[in-house]
Amino acid sequence: MASQIEPNIVADKSVIEGLDYWRTLPIKQQPQWPNAEAVKSASERLASYPPLVFAGEVDTLRDRLAQAAQGKAFLLQGGDCAETFAGATADKIRNRIKTVLQMAVVLTYAAEMPVIKMGRMAGQFAKPRSSDTETRGDITLPAYRGDIVNGYDFTPESREANPERLVQGYNTAVSTLNLIRAFTTGGFADLREVHRWNQGFAKNPANAQYEALANEIDRAIKFMAACGADFDALKTTEFFVSHEALLMDYERPMTRIDSRTGTPYNTSAHFVWIGERTRELDGAHVDFLSRVRNPIGVKLGPTTDVDTVKQLIEKLDPNREPGRLTFITRMGAGKIREALPPLLEAVKASDANPLWITDPMHGNGITTPNGYKSRRFDDVVDEVKGFFEAHRAVGTFPGGVHVELTGDDVTECLGGSEQIDENDLATRYESLCDPRLNHMQSLELSFLIAEELKKS
Repeated sequence: MASQIEPNIVADKSVIEGLDYWRTLPIKQQPQWPNAEAVKSASERLASYPPLVFAGEVDTLRDRLAQAAQGKAFLLQGGDCAETFAGATADKIRNRIKTVLQMAVVLTYAAEMPVIKMGRMAGQFAKPRSSDTETRGDITLPAYRGDIVNGYDFTPESREANPERLVQGYNTAVSTLNLIRAFTTGGFADLREVHRWNQGFAKNPANAQYEALANEIDRAIKFMAACGADFDALKTTEFFVSHEALLMDYERPMTRIDSRTGTPYNTSAHFVWIGERTRELDGAHVDFLSRVRNPIGVKLGPTTDVDTVKQLIEKLDPNREPGRLTFITRMGAGKIREALPPLLEAVKASDANPLWITDPMHGNGITTPNGYKSRRFDDVVDEVKGFFEAHRAVGTFPGGVHVELTGDDVTECLGGSEQIDENDLATRYESLCDPRLNHMQSLELSFLIAEELKKS
């Protein structure tokens, strides 16, 4: 049973002091709150609210990730670039879960190993920005930093950082988690319902391929039933949530002391990661997350050097704890085959055993001539292939994939079997930040990853 994390449990004084040491360090990507007292009030309310996840669930995920790091499981992490409050509807959440479940079935069948299912969900509300401001014409306003900070509308009122959005973010995460748990434990995720996960999606070639695989699964299940197999394990599925731990006025009050051990857990998500823009070794984000018990991810871009990787390991995983540390590479299709192998070689030669997964989205951004931020599906696929090739060359395990996706039929990424072109982008471009793979492209990608897993 998952243990309760109680906000009033007394921890060692040094532990509490350590959780606030980040306040003395350089910090990036934080909003300029106009009212310090209002931020303090919102954070205090968050600290008094129940946890979103529990220590026992976090520990289970750490065990699962340890299996993946040993080559005995594969991590599938997917969801929105930036969740919005308005987008937290039952239909959109269900479609996202359906897409992840479909992808996981494809990968499980191909790899013949467990697939850990993790959503960029129930907390992916804050976004790092390349500039603190945005200018349109002769008007300059604060940049949109995600719904948990400010609004997307380009007005002074909307763009002002509002600490009440911290509380709204928590409440939206609660409702999202309620739906996730209902869908994954209430029968919807029963593997015997594998065909249902295709219902409601537009017909496409990837769906036809999925249906063929679902038929094979059906036959296998019927054979097992005839043999008297127990199907309890098929009725529910584990589903974990994750987000970038960016906004410290949210992450710190959501960090609680575990009543079993007196150690801190960030209860805003099972898994949190540090982005490319905030992974300074002497910075606030790395220090804070080095002190919590959650499994931690770190994004690594194409300029990452071996020394930096070694120092991140020492800072975030000094005890070499299985499942503790995940490196999420986002190199770009044209760079991964050169940039990744030296890092893999260096870590392989050390006593560390992090999980390596690929984010084939963030290194492949483009801006089209008609002004849309997009990604080419072929580049996404090529980076995935480069990731697998690098691991095969070094003799390490390619342990997962981290994808920005939606279960909706949007037109945000170019290519795929739908052959979305630049003119199509305006049809259904709905993301407020970065472009996401739509349902068809996500399912296509899962079959391509499956082929690479078979080779591995």
